[in-house]
Amino acid sequence: MSDQSSHAPVKTGLYIGGQVRETSDVLEVMDPAKPDRVVGTAAAASEADVAEAVAAAKAAYDDWSSLSAQERAQVMSEAIAGIADDRDEDAAILSQENGKIRMEAWIDALVFELRWQLALQHADEVEATTVLEPAPGLPVTTEIGYQPLGVVTVIVPFNWPIAILGAALPHALLAGNTAIVKPPPSTPLAMSRLVQRVAEKLPPGVLNVVTGRDEQMAGLIQNVDVAKVCFTGSVNGGKKMMEMASRTMTRVTLELGGNDAAIFCEDAVLDDTHLDRLFAAIYDTTGQICMNAKRVYVHRSRLEELVDGLSQRLEQTVLGYGLDEGTTMGPLHQRAQKEFVTELIQEAKDSGAQVLEFGELPGGELEGGNFLRPAIVVDPDPKLKVVTEEQFGPVVPIMPFDTEDEAIAEANDTWGGLCGSVWTADPETASRIAKQLVCGYVWVNDHGATRLDLRAPFGGMKQSGFGREQGIHGIRAFQDTRSIANLDDEALAQMAH
Repeated sequence: MSDQSSHAPVKTGLYIGGQVRETSDVLEVMDPAKPDRVVGTAAAASEADVAEAVAAAKAAYDDWSSLSAQERAQVMSEAIAGIADDRDEDAAILSQENGKIRMEAWIDALVFELRWQLALQHADEVEATTVLEPAPGLPVTTEIGYQPLGVVTVIVPFNWPIAILGAALPHALLAGNTAIVKPPPSTPLAMSRLVQRVAEKLPPGVLNVVTGRDEQMAGLIQNVDVAKVCFTGSVNGGKKMMEMASRTMTRVTLELGGNDAAIFCEDAVLDDTHLDRLFAAIYDTTGQICMNAKRVYVHRSRLEELVDGLSQRLEQTVLGYGLDEGTTMGPLHQRAQKEFVTELIQEAKDSGAQVLEFGELPGGELEGGNFLRPAIVVDPDPKLKVVTEEQFGPVVPIMPFDTEDEAIAEANDTWGGLCGSVWTADPETASRIAKQLVCGYVWVNDHGATRLDLRAPFGGMKQSGFGREQGIHGIRAFQDTRSIANLDDEALAQMAH
């Protein structure tokens, strides 16, 4: 794998209607590990550019939606072919703009391809219909089918931008919609390059890429020709999307933050395999994953064992540059996030909670980067922010419980409901607890993005959002029903008697 950090800065443009478009205004993309280092520049779209992207997607819609789902799947299969050829370079660029380690960036791009291929496996279901036969007092035969929505916008966050795009984009296209993708302003480079390579192999206008400043982007949501917005991001961002979309009756799917609970029962297995899974579930991507475990509840008799197991792994943590061999944890992506997580940890210390911190902050050219020592907060007051808020950083509270009912109540006592996990040696206990957790997805003896079933519907409850991505449910999210009713003469005649 070549080290991109010594290469010339990366430059990306817009991709609208099958054409690359440069802009006079650009976004400077900074390296979160190296203060003042510019990774590259991305085009910054004007309101007019945004309007033209919507117009291009609208112009391409009739031809694209008139293809059969199988025909679209064939074109999409050809468009994704060869996507892995540039994966090493994609990963190196993403590592620099995001901060995460190279292997995670490589997996980010891989998951996009996996999700694309899995979506195509549903081609035969996209246009499935059901028929309602005549019934007493209902002399009609009604066929219920599905229709695409039109132009859709997909907006993704910085943390796993390419992988997250894969949870929505292929499903939207296969359903017959045309799309505009908005990469995150702080990590637009690798994603713009990758999506453009796919878009170039699709009919012009079917897939467009628009980067830029949020204040110029309202047209991706509030243009009357945009039928739906699929947004992944913060809870506050999701509320803003709903508010904006309401003005044009634009539909929304919102995949927002989580405050996911992991429950370790008295009989939980805490061997190396399970501890490794938990460690990854908390600290992968420096804790910046929506479905990471954010709160750990453990039976009081196992508290010390679990804290020791995580501590042993944190002692091996090597904070450093994402492209450097041996680095196991990169910086936080944003300076503001580093300050927020630092405050959470300080509040816990000030409250008298036991706070364990690990690793050494890197020096040299990485001094002043957004690095933070990973931490565990043992048995904090449940009112502390490290418990009540989504940390989105390398710190987790671990809290003891005495009864199963207490653990379930604590797990559900939160604003979010994205994911959760149950750790127990007893399948019946696992099922019983899992069915009581108010969230969209539950793991048993595991947690986190590493082994998310990419075929299953994914999304949140409560303020973690609504709508589902992945699988046939994810395709249906980009369709609506169409009922066609035919009067049945025979049934009508019988009614006359």
